[in-house]
Amino acid sequence: MGTRSRREQVMTHRPGYSCALPPTADVVGRARLAERLGYQRVWLFDSPALHGDMWVALARIAAETDRIGLATGVAVPSLRHPMVTASAIGSVHELAPGRLAVAFGTGYTARHALGTKPITWADLARHVRQVRALLSGEVVDIDGRPGQMMHLPGLGPPRPIDVPLWVAASGPKGFATARDLDVPRVVMTGMPPEGDRGSRLDWAECALLRFGTVLRPGEDHTSPRVIEAAGPGYASIVHATWQSAGEAVDAIPGGKEWRAAIEAARPEGQRHLIAHQGHLSRLTERDRPLVTAAGPAILKYGWTGDAASIAARFDEVGTAGVTEVVYVPAGPDVPGELEAFAEAACS
Repeated sequence: MGTRSRREQVMTHRPGYSCALPPTADVVGRARLAERLGYQRVWLFDSPALHGDMWVALARIAAETDRIGLATGVAVPSLRHPMVTASAIGSVHELAPGRLAVAFGTGYTARHALGTKPITWADLARHVRQVRALLSGEVVDIDGRPGQMMHLPGLGPPRPIDVPLWVAASGPKGFATARDLDVPRVVMTGMPPEGDRGSRLDWAECALLRFGTVLRPGEDHTSPRVIEAAGPGYASIVHATWQSAGEAVDAIPGGKEWRAAIEAARPEGQRHLIAHQGHLSRLTERDRPLVTAAGPAILKYGWTGDAASIAARFDEVGTAGVTEVVYVPAGPDVPGELEAFAEAACS
């Protein structure tokens, strides 16, 4: 497999490549593989209703790897007190100094899986400011009371704790919040319209989250492997449509039948408990008819294509200012997906 140095990547606007994984029991082995394959960072999801604890998994990876970066993909402020988040950051930083990045988001999936809406951008900004101040060793107001990291030597890392904070930005409000917080780093799920960003994204680091699969010779949307690997990403779009627009999902092929199955399985008020299962990781039997009904459309979302087309997309987004592509492997053979994507990224 060919490789490019970081200098060569910068000179050609080729972003680095990272991966995003759910914090499962086997995540350490997958992180070790990603490290061997040259992945820049491993980002972990923060959806406690759907999989394991993100901070526990990050600590496990930190202790069992040597160089790969670690990142929250993304931490949801409402799930933890700011002091709990700051303490977790300090603990992982002690295990892997200089390797942790902490991105915060409004919790679209994590909070919908709990039956509630994402937090506001104002609430996210307040939480980021509180965590930033705690990591600096400052006294900060939290819920009307002063708080400060008070660890004595040996009971926690000394302050300030130098860990970069990111914002998962989407839409005009998200990018405005990131700029107001003066964070030099953002992670995105899609490229903003060029009119909203100028000719290039103006961030020191900008990560783009992408799902999909690298097609092998002869594969198409009917190939069982492609359905399993690209299907979870496509299904997540249907989940989001249902969550935000309800009956609008009926316009998607198979969507009306999918909604009827959700409504038959659980009473109103409990349907969120099953609608988001398998999010970006595994194709459920409930979602499988959606993917087969979509036909070739499953190849149009995310980054699904042959290795040459994936490499071309790296160059395209790199020219626009993306510095890191975060790949979300899915399906029953995540190691195989990681290997194929790394090879495409370096081709």
